[in-house]
Amino acid sequence: MPDPFQPDTLAFIALIGLLAGTLGGLLGVGGSVIIIPALALIFGTGENQHLYQATAMTANLAVALPAAARHRKAGALRPAVLRWMLPATVLFIVVGVLISNLPIFSGGEGGLWLGRVLAIFLIYVIVVNIRKLLRSKEKKAADWERKPKTTPARCGAVGVIMGFAAGLMGIGGGALAVPLQQMLVKLPFRNAIANSSFVMVFSAGIGAVLKLTTLSQHYPDTGEGWPAWQLALVLSGILAPTAIIGAGIGAKLTHTLRPRYVRIAFVLLMIAAAYKMASLPL
Repeated sequence: MPDPFQPDTLAFIALIGLLAGTLGGLLGVGGSVIIIPALALIFGTGENQHLYQATAMTANLAVALPAAARHRKAGALRPAVLRWMLPATVLFIVVGVLISNLPIFSGGEGGLWLGRVLAIFLIYVIVVNIRKLLRSKEKKAADWERKPKTTPARCGAVGVIMGFAAGLMGIGGGALAVPLQQMLVKLPFRNAIANSSFVMVFSAGIGAVLKLTTLSQHYPDTGEGWPAWQLALVLSGILAPTAIIGAGIGAKLTHTLRPRYVRIAFVLLMIAAAYKMASLPL
């Protein structure tokens, strides 16, 4: 694995943090959908996949904390949804992490398939965002007028899916939770983003701790170089400062700008990320 302390590598990782934080704060998706493919671009796919996931989960805290604070200050959180969504997410992110550590996802080949699972998920994210870009203004206005359906079953289902996907693929889960809250709970876009960011503060922390403590299953400490969990912390530490700055900017923009053009850039980025994680030939 290349040295992360090389000046050009440091600069690139810091830039990844800024981009992940800004888009994560703006769209409530966490930063993993950017961080994991970008790290794969620098260090290669396959056997390092679990290391990237641990790094991204840890860095997601840097994205979620300032974003959640901004959304709370703006009064965008919906406690009636969080009451059921939060515990379900926390429980199922543990389940997802444990499944990601199964032998089928171990080694270079296992990491490759785990990356392809993420690529399939990114394709879903792309489709959802393209559909939102193509919706008519009338439908957007109608979405804001719908009465939320904050039943325990609907809110809990969002949490189950968000948590399981986050744990399995090392992502924040917001890219699923935001559209699901709109579809199942009938929440406006900004409220869905705010709830997603708030839940990630807790789920990312728990998921990161569990993933870091189980990295030795995939990378036994041979005494050569740093243990994998330390390297993951170093990488997330490089990502965190710029991610915090970006998350604050992105969360503020959520409540001041219409994110149409950012969403277009996000779709293009996700297409490139999905291609990279699928490890398709050039």
